[in-house]
Amino acid sequence: MDKPYFLGLDTSNYTTSAAKYDPESSTVCHSRKLLPVKEGGLGLRQSDALFHHVRQLPEVLEGLLDGEGQRPLAVCVSDRPRSLPDSYMPCFLAGKTVGKAVARVNGIPFYATSHQNGHLAAALWGAGAMELVDRPFLAFHVSGGTFEALGVRPSREEVFSPAILASTLDISAGQLIDRVGQMLGLGFPAGPRVEELARRGRWGKKCLPTFKGRDCCLSGMENKARQLLEQGTSPEDLCRFVLEHLSAVLCKMAADALAAEGEQPLVFSGGVMSNGLLREALSRRFRCHFAGREFSADNAAGVAIIGGILYQRERGEGGWRDSRSSPCPSFAATSSRCWRSSGSWRT
Repeated sequence: MDKPYFLGLDTSNYTTSAAKYDPESSTVCHSRKLLPVKEGGLGLRQSDALFHHVRQLPEVLEGLLDGEGQRPLAVCVSDRPRSLPDSYMPCFLAGKTVGKAVARVNGIPFYATSHQNGHLAAALWGAGAMELVDRPFLAFHVSGGTFEALGVRPSREEVFSPAILASTLDISAGQLIDRVGQMLGLGFPAGPRVEELARRGRWGKKCLPTFKGRDCCLSGMENKARQLLEQGTSPEDLCRFVLEHLSAVLCKMAADALAAEGEQPLVFSGGVMSNGLLREALSRRFRCHFAGREFSADNAAGVAIIGGILYQRERGEGGWRDSRSSPCPSFAATSSRCWRSSGSWRT
């Protein structure tokens, strides 16, 4: 791209990611790299994650900006997990430090947002539903570290103002899937392999999720999965059972949220929501917005888009306008990937 763009950085506990958003062509390009996890591991300590981000950021940025002659209009980073005063994880310091340096050297604005808000923006953009930036909606953030149903309201300062309506009381959906994957020796992260096995498996028995009020409990499901495996259940049937159970949990939480908050658009974000079986189950019951796989897993695309929104708002422009129904994927000549929208961009 040879036009001005907005640079986004996201250094989560799983992925080093950078993205650039070109508002004139409605194009998002991003480059990312998973953090290395030792065989048999289920994640990283924060100190290790921070170290790997520092090592990987130059490579990720080079993949995105190779041959770039135009400086960004602004830089936006995710500097915390959620938009809450006490929300903090050291791994986000890597992106914040580099982002501030880039902004200072180039004399351009620097913005910070939350990792969760980045997921929401990426999901809306990837689903062709950016008109929801200016409207209330219900959202699910379902990832390796988070499992929450959210009531989302527009925010002038933060773009989104999410409030937790329900969540897990123990492990997240991503942790459950990865722990089942570890039982089966599938490696980390295990999501794609669990789905692949589940599509060849059968279960069909009614799943009875465990809830306390609106909140769910998933650790019992991990124990049940281990028990089934010890009893000789095939990996295919076990994975099918786990995903059918998660489908039942998500469907109940979605129905409860709609009953409590009224009919609103329903948006699903986070890496776990790239799972096709979960999406199929939810789509049979609800009208849902899903992003593609590239915009479900951890990425900086939404962070870059939020930077663009905040930049335009500082200059007194109006609300978002986007007429597209879905993204049209194309691929850049570099290792980074680009997606283009036919819609106009105004915020």
